[in-house]
Amino acid sequence: MQNSLESLVNVLESYRGRDKVIRTMCYGSQLVGGVLSEKLASSSSTELGKRLLLYSAQLSHCRTVLRLFDDLSMLTYSQSYGLGAGEEDSPLRWMSVLNNAADQLYYPCEHIAWAADAQIISTNSDKWWLLSGVLWGLSLILGVLRSLRVIVLLRKKLRKLSQGSSSEGSVAGRSQLQRQVRGEVLNILSSLADLSNAVHWMPPGFLWAGRFPNWLVGLMGTTSSLIGLIQMGASQAISA
Repeated sequence: MQNSLESLVNVLESYRGRDKVIRTMCYGSQLVGGVLSEKLASSSSTELGKRLLLYSAQLSHCRTVLRLFDDLSMLTYSQSYGLGAGEEDSPLRWMSVLNNAADQLYYPCEHIAWAADAQIISTNSDKWWLLSGVLWGLSLILGVLRSLRVIVLLRKKLRKLSQGSSSEGSVAGRSQLQRQVRGEVLNILSSLADLSNAVHWMPPGFLWAGRFPNWLVGLMGTTSSLIGLIQMGASQAISA
């Protein structure tokens, strides 16, 4: 119990860890709130559902405000990666560069939309929310394509190791590559869950835009968020 509490505190003390926890609570509240707000629910359940949806909206707004400070960290990462000179695979390199560009442009667009809604600046926020949503969706699609490419490359390495010796080092190498493949599969599942919500928030008439009920948006977001928490816990366990 004490170790679990300490692990939770360690997660909450880091910015990325706290954001993942807030994100999970945000979408989890929307999932439960959406279910309780359905027509078949009792009046007391419906009231609780509405309160959970309001709570989810506040957590979402909290994350939007916190992202006002993400530009520099993203810029630092983009500069360190550059044009991916250290990347051996050309398709993987350019997908990563485009992904970084989409992520970098996303933040100022969202900031402008937020400032317009807060009446800090005088402009129509709708077009900026739309642009930020498009950039987010593009980033997710590129992320899926990148993970698929990584899986292809990892499987090639696995086949080479399987055809080689069965030494202890070779077995350890295959185990590490298999873990990386599972990690990329989780990345794909997480990105597809988020992409379904990104399409939902597009203007009506585009695919399934606007057709998701609250509980389904919450389900997709919760799935993605839990995968993120699992991956973070796994990376911390490996580094430890």
